[in-house]
Order: sequence, then C-alpha cells, then structure tokens
Amino acid sequence: MTRYDPALARGLTRARLSRRSMLQMSGLTAAGLALTACGVQGQGAKKAPDASFWEGRKSNGSLAFANWPLYMDSERTQLTQFTERTGIKVTYDEAVQENHSWFGKIQPKLANGESIGYDLMVLTNGIELTKLIELGFLAPLDHEQLPNFDANAGELYKNTSYDPGNTYTVPYTSGVTGIAYNPEYVDREITSIADLWDPKFEGKVGMMRDPQEIANFGLLLNGVDPAESTEKDWKKAVEKLEEQRDKGIVRRYYEQDYIQPLTNGDVWMSMAWSGDIYQQNAEEGTNLEFVVPEEGGTIWTDCLMIPVTAKNPVDALMLMDFLYEPEIAAGLTEYITYITPVPEAQEILKEKAAEASGKEKKELDGLVDSPLVFPTEEDYARLHNYVPLTTDNEKSFTPLFLSVTQS
Repeated sequence: MTRYDPALARGLTRARLSRRSMLQMSGLTAAGLALTACGVQGQGAKKAPDASFWEGRKSNGSLAFANWPLYMDSERTQLTQFTERTGIKVTYDEAVQENHSWFGKIQPKLANGESIGYDLMVLTNGIELTKLIELGFLAPLDHEQLPNFDANAGELYKNTSYDPGNTYTVPYTSGVTGIAYNPEYVDREITSIADLWDPKFEGKVGMMRDPQEIANFGLLLNGVDPAESTEKDWKKAVEKLEEQRDKGIVRRYYEQDYIQPLTNGDVWMSMAWSGDIYQQNAEEGTNLEFVVPEEGGTIWTDCLMIPVTAKNPVDALMLMDFLYEPEIAAGLTEYITYITPVPEAQEILKEKAAEASGKEKKELDGLVDSPLVFPTEEDYARLHNYVPLTTDNEKSFTPLFLSVTQS
C-alpha cells in the first residue's frame, strides 16, 4: 500500500484541482456527447500527414506554446533556459482551460488548414486527443529529433495505448486515480478495489461519475486491463458496478465534490485523484489515506503535441526534446509537483535537497520522497492507461456506463 505524507506544505494539485474538475465536462457531458455523435465526418478530416511532413522544414527562431494555467513558473525559467541555449524565442500562453472548449476553438481553423496561432500545445489524453489524431490534425513526431525523450522517458510513457509509438504526442505530466479513505471511520487498511464492494461499508462508498473513470475500476476488479478491454468486458464491468449500486453500497457518484464528504465522514472511502487528497491533507491538516489498489489504478497524462498547421514545428520539436533533459525536467517538477515522465529528475532533486537547508530542504525532501510525484516501481507496475476511445467505440462505451451512474 502507498501512503502519502501530508507534511509537504506545497499544494500538489493547486493547478489540477480546478482543471481536473473541468476535465469531467470534456467529451462526456451532453456537449461532448453531441460532438462525439457527429463523428469525424464533417469536421474537416484531412489525410494524416506522414514523415514527409518534415522534409525541407527548418528552425525559424521562434515558436508559440499553449499550455494549461500554472504548468510553468511565472518567470518561465525553463523557457528562458531554452532561449539561452538555442536562441529560439518562445511566446507562452496559458490558453488551455478545458479540453472540449479548446478542441472546439481550434477545430474549425485546423479543418480549413489555418494556423491556430500556436506551434506547440498541451492536451489531456481522451476523446479530444483521439479526434485530433483521427482528423489528421496533428503532426507526426520525428523521433530522430527527440533523442532526450528516447533516452530519458520512463517506459510507461512510451508506446501508450492512446498514442502507440508516441506517434503524435509525448507526456508533459501525469496523475493517478486510486482509492482514498478516512482512517477515522475505517478500522482496517484499504488495499483493494474489492473493498469498495464490501457490504460492511454500505452507504459509505463514493464512486466517480465520469464514465471512463468508473469503467476502469469495474474492469480492473474483473481482472481486465482497460487498455485491452472489449465491449464484452465493458458489459461485464457494468454488471459489477450495478451490483455495487443496487446493494446500496454506493452513497453517491461524484465529480470532484467527494473531498468534503470524505473528510466529514459522509463517505468513508472513495475513488479519488491522488493530487486532491495530497492537497487536502497539506492545506487542511487532514489525515486521509490514498492507495493504488492491488488490482491496479489508472494514470492520466497531459501531452505535448504539434498542430499540423504549425508555422514553427521544428522549433516546437526542439523545445519538446529540451524539456526531457533531466535537469530541465527536475526544474519543471519542482514547480508543478505532478508525476514527471523523466525518472532521473528525482535524483537531481535529491542532490539539490542535500545541499539545501531550512524550509527549502523540507519542501524538497517532501517532494522527492512523495509517491504522488515519483511513484514507486510497485505503484507503476499497477498503473494502467484508460480505455482507448475512438469515434466508433465511444458511442457504445459511454451510454453503458452512464446507465450505472445516472439511473
């Protein structure tokens, strides 16, 4: 079992707290379902570009980068370092607020073959990313120009289910979905997804409303890897989830509003995002526990990608690779405090902590020792990617699991 130390004062999910909530509206709300129902036809699908995309391309000395809020320090330290190293100037914009709205903003321009005003952007793995790939709106990455990614990225971040071979994306940062529980009300260690089905906790279990999230736990309980699951597996997972619901074990299906009920005892345990629990403990002094269950948890990833209409794709690719240098990744991790795709960043931060003192040392020690930021090998072995949704299979997937949470 993984226990997370609440001593580190920095709020791990200060950015993700609001952004993760908005993510639930992405692709799976009524607006998202309407978008999905349209399919890719009529959305300006293009022929997917191939390696010839890079022929004749060269650095132009500048690029524009669209990211989520609070995903880089206010001084833009890593971008300054990049410019000092390469001479390439970076215009940085916290333009991405939510996946669905961002897709809606850029889709018409990409369909018309127009620049979206950015050469590099960050989007979460999910239906919007899948659509960008299906529509031919992303540039295929030239991995010969990404030596740092190939050398330094953790194995879990290579060849992901949502983008096999990292054809179009590389990770920027990640987080974990697992189980949180309140030890003031639970008289044993919670270690398993099966604990969420225990009749002993009738009416005291929280589950997530999001179809992808709840599907993962139903699948994992049945011993099925979400990334390898079939529609037959989904239906069996629904049966398990209906059983849990119909026995009155589930108190409520939550979006992000499970934190207060978990704290005050309205629920004793719940599906949870690791960062939410870390922040609650750090800022409110609570003692909630977070575990990656025996059957497994899931990992979500915010990904770097280059739109096919980028005016400066070579410069964007150079920045992408630069961010995978261990020292640069360590600097990003120190500020963002999410899971870094570069394992070596932990050793660099340990060395920095050893030379630090006072408050800085305490913060760095807490950072490098936190499995929230640097999951253990045991945790990584139990982390899975989400069900890979396409335009076709999402039409059957989402209604199945909405039937559990909305009935």
